Amino acid sequence: MNPSTSSAHCEGQSPVDDLMDDWFLLSPESAGPQGLAVSREDQETEERGKLKSKLVSAWNSVKYGWSLKQKSKFSKSSPVIMLGQSYELKDQGERERFRRSFASLLWLTYRRGFPQLAGCSLTTDSGWSCVLRTGQMLLAQGLLLHLMSPGWTWSVSHHAVKDDMDLLVIRSADSKEHGLNLKERPNKRGRKLSLDSRLDRPMEAKHRKVVSWFADHPAAPFGIHQLVELGNSSGKKAGDWYGPSIVAHILRKAVAAAAAASADLSNLVVYVAQDCTIYLEDVTRLCEQPLPQPWKSVIILVPVRLGGQDLNPSYITCVKKLLTLQCCIGIIGGKPKHSLFFIGFQDDHLLYLDPHYCQPTVDTTKENFPLESFHCKYPRKMAFSRMDPSCTIGFYAKGQKDFESLCTVVNETLSTSAETYPMFIFAEGKSQEEAGSNTPTDNITYIQRKNEQRRVNTSNSMDEFVLL
Repeated sequence: MNPSTSSAHCEGQSPVDDLMDDWFLLSPESAGPQGLAVSREDQETEERGKLKSKLVSAWNSVKYGWSLKQKSKFSKSSPVIMLGQSYELKDQGERERFRRSFASLLWLTYRRGFPQLAGCSLTTDSGWSCVLRTGQMLLAQGLLLHLMSPGWTWSVSHHAVKDDMDLLVIRSADSKEHGLNLKERPNKRGRKLSLDSRLDRPMEAKHRKVVSWFADHPAAPFGIHQLVELGNSSGKKAGDWYGPSIVAHILRKAVAAAAAASADLSNLVVYVAQDCTIYLEDVTRLCEQPLPQPWKSVIILVPVRLGGQDLNPSYITCVKKLLTLQCCIGIIGGKPKHSLFFIGFQDDHLLYLDPHYCQPTVDTTKENFPLESFHCKYPRKMAFSRMDPSCTIGFYAKGQKDFESLCTVVNETLSTSAETYPMFIFAEGKSQEEAGSNTPTDNITYIQRKNEQRRVNTSNSMDEFVLL
């Protein structure tokens, strides 16, 4: 399959694809003697692939208006809500706290120059994997909550900032330190502020480990290679369009595999809601362990569809309230065929991280590999009215009491925000689906609301889940 064709299904085929396909149709004469042409074939193919990758990456950056200096304007009269925290921007200290918290989120974008994906010649995911990347970001937020100390922020994000919402780009001299705490460097008065950096080092080691799990390498448990491979069981392959619900199931499989191989994740599970319903018995079965072992931590992913072709405005209030909850870890969503990771809001605008910026692959096996490209310093906003109705909402509970609290606060939010039907529900008992068959395979789903069940044909929808 032509990769450019499959990417067109997701985000539009670039003019670079047609140009490059014609450009590299070399005649036998142009290659010189036959023996020389054969010996140069692999090298020419590799060079053409690298050039095409760079051109396609540049085209995507232009297409989506990407600039590292692009930023959104924030009103200082209204608070910013981000993943359960509120920030009053009229206060300078609160603005700094917001900057530090935002810059600490993991930003996972398109990459180029990584090892070939299995079964194809692709060495970049530019143009087709935006939903996989936003899924990575949601999972990364859950992992940071699971492994890092409460209130942790990335130490390099403590650098100087302007008075508006723009963050200063780290100086090249600082970037050479590859994410080490800037407080370790002598300040203008010649003193070393090393105490904080020494206290940060254990957390920074965990931070680097989490980043390495998302590396663009076949060995990374949550990297693009592993996610694409896990998508094969759902009929997906590199270059295909991945919907938010399919990605939720891929993440579940990835965490299950990683938990079996890593002690760091042995106490974590992922549950994906079925038919817009969180079945409490299913969650309990996943999390319970024989005493004296603790209840496992759980990431809950809820695929929903908030309208038909467009977002139903009646759900905006509910989305806002969910993002104010501390148990919420974000939303895999976006604009139509353009996935974004929603992390908060201000007034009638969503706050998001955008994966549509293609960066060179980072070798995370090197000691002190650079971290800057995994963190975004420029907050962006988008009007709620532009939100695609197909999305997956994420939650995290550290233990049993946290899960019980999650059920209470989320249920209250759902029941007080929906006019007709809640976005999803909690139900006693277990799912009726057979074990191992809970990955969406067709375009028919059953939506249950208050003892009412309807059969809905969603063959013309962009994803598998529809909410009436």
